[in-house]
Amino acid sequence: MGEPNRLDGGPRSAIVIGAGVVGLSTAWFLQERGVRVTVVDRAGIAAGSSWGNAGWLAPGLAIPLNEPAVLRYGLRTLLDRQAPLHVPASPDPRLLKFLARFAANCTSTSWSRAVRANLPLSEECLEAFDVLTANGVDAPTIDAPITAMFETAGNATGLLEELQRLGEAGQKISYAELTGTELAQQFPQATSRLGAGVQLDGQRYVDPGRFVESLARSVISRGGSIRHRFAVDQIRRHEHAVSVRSAGGRSLHANAVVLATGAWLGDLGRKLGIRVPVRAGRGYSFTVPTDDPVPSPIYLPDIRVACTPYRDGLRMAGTMEFRKPDAALDPARIEAIIASARPLLTGIRWEERTDAWVGSRPVTTDGRPVIGAVDTPGLFVAGGHGMWGLTHGPITGRLLAEQITTGNRPEALRPFDPLR
Repeated sequence: MGEPNRLDGGPRSAIVIGAGVVGLSTAWFLQERGVRVTVVDRAGIAAGSSWGNAGWLAPGLAIPLNEPAVLRYGLRTLLDRQAPLHVPASPDPRLLKFLARFAANCTSTSWSRAVRANLPLSEECLEAFDVLTANGVDAPTIDAPITAMFETAGNATGLLEELQRLGEAGQKISYAELTGTELAQQFPQATSRLGAGVQLDGQRYVDPGRFVESLARSVISRGGSIRHRFAVDQIRRHEHAVSVRSAGGRSLHANAVVLATGAWLGDLGRKLGIRVPVRAGRGYSFTVPTDDPVPSPIYLPDIRVACTPYRDGLRMAGTMEFRKPDAALDPARIEAIIASARPLLTGIRWEERTDAWVGSRPVTTDGRPVIGAVDTPGLFVAGGHGMWGLTHGPITGRLLAEQITTGNRPEALRPFDPLR
C-alpha cells in the first residue's frame, strides 16, 4: 500500500485535508519541494472562512485574541445579542469548557507568550505572499495603510497600548495618530462622530476569495489535484503510507497527510490526540455600495468591525460568535453590524447590501495556532489561527512544508506544537 519515501527521506506524496488558504498554501509549498499533492475538502475551495473574511494582510494588527480586555468586554456583553462578541444562551458543555480555558489564558503573561510566538510568522508573512504572486498566483495584493477610527482620542488608548506592547516584543510597526479633521480629509465616509484615528503603514489587503481560488488553480497547474465533497472521517497509518477515508467510503493514500480543516479541526483532531481545543469563532460579512471610493481599509475597534475596499464597494466584516461551524446565518448579526456602523460612516447604501455571509474562524484557547507533527508518523496539522488565518496562511504553509520534507521542525513552529 502506498509508496516508500524518497531516498532523501522526504515524502513523495501528500494529502492535504482542507482547501482553504492554509491547506492550499501548504500544498503549494510542498510542490515547491517536489511532493505530489492531492487536496480534499468537505465542500470546496475557500468554502470556510477563507472566502468572506475582510481580506487584510495585516501583520501590524495580528494581535492574539486572548487579550485581557477581551475577557472583560466579553463578561460585560455576555447577554447582549447585539454585541460583537456573542455566546449562545445555552452553550454545550464542551463549549463551556473551552471558554473556561480561554478565559484562563486571557492574562498578560499568556497574551505576551502568544505575541512572541507569532512574531516570526508576522515578520515573514508578506514575503510568503510575494513568493506566491511571483510564481503563478495571479490575484494581486494591494499595499495600503489600515486606519483605525475612534470617536475620541481616549478611545484610541487601548489600541495604542497594544501596538506599543507589540513593538516592545520585537515587532516592527509604523503608525501615526490622526485627528478627526485628518480622518475627514482622507475618508469621505468618516462622519463627525469620529474624532481620532491611528494609521498603520506597511499593511496590505486582497480579495480573499479571488486569491484562494487563484492559489487553487496554481496548485492544479503544477500537477496537483483537488477533490470536492470529500469529508474525511478516518485517518490511519500503514507501513509506507497514511490513508484517509471519506464518509462515503472513498479512500486515498500518501506518504504524508496534513489536516488543515479550519474550524472543523477540533472534531477529527481530538481522535488524533491533538491536545489544544479548537472551536469555531464565527464571523459575518456583507458588501455595500458606497457613494465615494474608499481609499484604504478602515478599522472600527470600538465596534470590532473591519471595512475593506471590495469590488467597487465596501466589505463589512465583524462579530465573534461561538456557535457550531455549520449553523445557519443569523440575520440579526448582520443587522447588529449595520446598527453599530451606521452612525460612524456616511455615504454607505446599507439597504443595497449583498453577499451576506457567515464563516467559521478556528480559535484556540491560548491565542496560538497548532502547526506541526502529531504522534502518528506522517500526520501533520495546521490551523487555529483565529482571525489571522489569511495573513499567516502562506507562511504557515511554507514552514510546515519544510518540516514535512526535511523532518526538522523550524524553530518558528516550536511554540505551535499541536501536542503542547
